[in-house]
Amino acid sequence: MSENRPSAIDVSPELAEPPAHSARPLAGMALGLVGVVIFGATLPVTHIALEGFSPAFITCARAVIAAVVAAITLLVLKKPFPRQHALSLFIAGVMLVYGFPGFSSVAMQTVPASHGGVVLGVLPLMTATFAALFGGERPGRAFWAWSIAGAALVIIFSLSGADIAPGIGDLWLGCAALSAACGYVISGKLARTLPGWEVISWALVVTVPISVVGTIFTWESGIIQPDNHALMALAYLALGSMFAGFIFWNWGMAIGGIARVGQVLLMQSFVTLGLSALLLGETITPVMLGFATAVALVVWIGRNAKVG
Repeated sequence: MSENRPSAIDVSPELAEPPAHSARPLAGMALGLVGVVIFGATLPVTHIALEGFSPAFITCARAVIAAVVAAITLLVLKKPFPRQHALSLFIAGVMLVYGFPGFSSVAMQTVPASHGGVVLGVLPLMTATFAALFGGERPGRAFWAWSIAGAALVIIFSLSGADIAPGIGDLWLGCAALSAACGYVISGKLARTLPGWEVISWALVVTVPISVVGTIFTWESGIIQPDNHALMALAYLALGSMFAGFIFWNWGMAIGGIARVGQVLLMQSFVTLGLSALLLGETITPVMLGFATAVALVVWIGRNAKVG
């Protein structure tokens, strides 16, 4: 790696400013959408995995499996470790490898996957906020207006159509959203100087000691007679949600801008709703489809809003 690259944790505006090639919003949003579809299955699949494993075991074991695949890929391609980004990779790893999976797994014990998917609709607004705070981006007023409009639509949907009252599960989902938004911005910033797949690969590798220790400590109590469905769910969470999804997501943020591509996350709620119906038998109503159309329109219009 070139030694004249800026540190990934430097938050000064001149070093954090995205390169010129980041002005490719449509391509970035398309790649981000692939990642969102992969991420959208996370909550319903977590529900299935919880039938055979504890939340703590799922969080650690999925990270170990993904880290093994990432390490093999890095070794085969002979990629050198980017020492100048070590701290940022570790922080991103903690947020994305443990923070979001851990909090969301605990939340899925008390709330339906569809409810969780809707609550996580605030992710784009949180991501835009973190992108402005330390991602070097400066969204304009129109961008913030469309972001808030999209988040408001999702919240209105949650309040009008949720089948459970707000409770502790929503608190855990809020913590999951904060962890994800922070991790997305850090990894998106790193993806400006490293390929997206390398960012998540190194994040998994530098945090693997914690993952291994956690898996060992939760092995005896965390495995609860899993069937084939639970095993396949764990495999998806490791190889899809924890690895493949981030390849597309980081790539999209790198070329399209963190805040702008982050708006695609508004669609994740509805991907989750559809997959919850398919995998868990939950019902999709005309109201859900109406809100999905409205949110899609907000994303489409907001894609052209100014981001400095």
